[in-house]
Amino acid sequence: MCGIVAAVARREVSEILLEGLRRLEYRGYDSAGMALVDNEGQLQLHKVQGKVARLEEAQALDPILGCTGLAHTRWATHGPPAAVNAHPHVSHERIALVHNGIIENHEELREELAAAGYACVSATDSEVVAHLLHRAMAAGDSLFDALRGVVARLRGAYAIAAADKEDPHTIVAAREGSPLVVGVGIGENFLASDTLALRQVTDRFIYLEEGDLVTMTAASLTVCDAAGESVERPVKRVATGIETVDLGAYEHYMLKEIHEQPQALAATFSSGDGHRIRDAVFGDGAAAAFDSTRCVQIVACGTSYHAGLVARYWLEELAGIPCQVEVASEFRYRRRVAHRDTLLVTVSQSGETADTLAALRHAGAGEFLASLAIANVDNSSLVRESDLVFLTRAGTEIGVASTKAFTTQLVALLMLTIALGRRNGMAESQQQALIDGLHALPELVARVVALDSAIEELAGAFIHKHHALFLGRGVEYPIALEGALKLKEISYIHAEAYPAGELKHGPLALVDADMPVVAVAPTDELLDKLKSNLEEVRSRGGELYVFADGDAGFSAAPGLHLLPMPHAPEVLNPILYTVALQLLAYHVAVQKGTDVDKPRNLAKSVTVE
Repeated sequence: MCGIVAAVARREVSEILLEGLRRLEYRGYDSAGMALVDNEGQLQLHKVQGKVARLEEAQALDPILGCTGLAHTRWATHGPPAAVNAHPHVSHERIALVHNGIIENHEELREELAAAGYACVSATDSEVVAHLLHRAMAAGDSLFDALRGVVARLRGAYAIAAADKEDPHTIVAAREGSPLVVGVGIGENFLASDTLALRQVTDRFIYLEEGDLVTMTAASLTVCDAAGESVERPVKRVATGIETVDLGAYEHYMLKEIHEQPQALAATFSSGDGHRIRDAVFGDGAAAAFDSTRCVQIVACGTSYHAGLVARYWLEELAGIPCQVEVASEFRYRRRVAHRDTLLVTVSQSGETADTLAALRHAGAGEFLASLAIANVDNSSLVRESDLVFLTRAGTEIGVASTKAFTTQLVALLMLTIALGRRNGMAESQQQALIDGLHALPELVARVVALDSAIEELAGAFIHKHHALFLGRGVEYPIALEGALKLKEISYIHAEAYPAGELKHGPLALVDADMPVVAVAPTDELLDKLKSNLEEVRSRGGELYVFADGDAGFSAAPGLHLLPMPHAPEVLNPILYTVALQLLAYHVAVQKGTDVDKPRNLAKSVTVE
């Protein structure tokens, strides 16, 4: 969601801030701004509604320069998208502040400030923090002491960075419930909500813990805990130059990332040794935890939740392990009865998903045997706070609609299924068949990606539609959910997904020639049942778009449009059909002219409730 970049250096930092914001555009935002303390000690500010490009235009027309600065991309929560609501927020032309998160008690703080003579010009919850800082400093506090005192009064989640024009070479920051990292340079220091924002200037980072506060100048850096005591946080080196975030020959990041899936899947499965899934790939202590696991609880949001739904079929059918899957925002607020010896599995692309992280933190002491995080970002909060970790190898994913992060999650969950199944009576021959399938997966996915042109042609039928229905049975039902999600995310077509057997229980009432019905139809034990369901659609004049195994026995006909899929081991079909539906959503969105990589109202990393 919102993005923070801050810098204090001996050199001019405006371009560092702008480049950091460009690298954070994938997170989703609706306005942008930056503030710098110039060489005369004055606070200079640009704020715009819209994209970072508009901020660049404002900077080109009226350059603001300085060695200390803050920048921000805002995703609207309190107050609509508007320049007045954009960050940084300023108090009395002295304090500049940027904030990610939500301050839950902002209304009572606003009333308190109004009584003290402070007038808020924005509708945001963030501006009150700037005024609280100013009031504390006017009473004699230093910038750091003011911040420490103010955050102690805040309820909610925040990552905050602030600067004072009267202390022009210092930036202070704090975090609670929202990610913030320090970039360590030579004669300069930085802050950001994501390491990607700063990789052009450093490869050394400090991952701040909950409640940490930071004071930094160009030459010094101090981290304190919530009690104000100085603490040492490790400096970790993040490899740079391994992956590229350039578009290359692709028109959009989403298309690039769809095409990168064979390599990402192979990299994620590289932990296997060809004959066995090594427990150690899930972290120290995994073997002992898996030996005692009798049940699995998966918690996730959005696309990652769909990955969990697929894993439930695998864990129960292949490994014989009972599995529950729940949306994190519901799980964290529900009274639960956990089965004994339950492994808690959290799934998140960013490792910073607010509800998933809160679900992990709110799990009662002793409620679960152990916690396993499946994430794509090393050193993320979810990774640091879990007992066990499996890092997918998707690489940086820029497009808001997840593609390779999702399919690599499925690989990780299938590997977990094999590891647990080995302990629960899964035959060696079945284990080896699954491992052989994972080895074959990249080539099979490449064959699906090669269907790009055929899927692009199919997509033309959707661009003037307002609704679509996705159907699947068994393990393919979660893939229908994922296909519907992708289409609605980036094309803005309303799409729903149902188990095909539920057609007669309501959805069939919606079927007509104007509502395309997409079916996922691999060859499996439920194929004949699915065919019967699809005949119900045809008999009512519905237009079917069937993604089917070449051996499934479908033939193109009036009202039935066929996309032949490669034959594959049954366990791999969820991944292959996902890739095909990703391409369908992509081409529909392109033909409709939407912003594919940055769809409206959505954020890549959802770091607030």
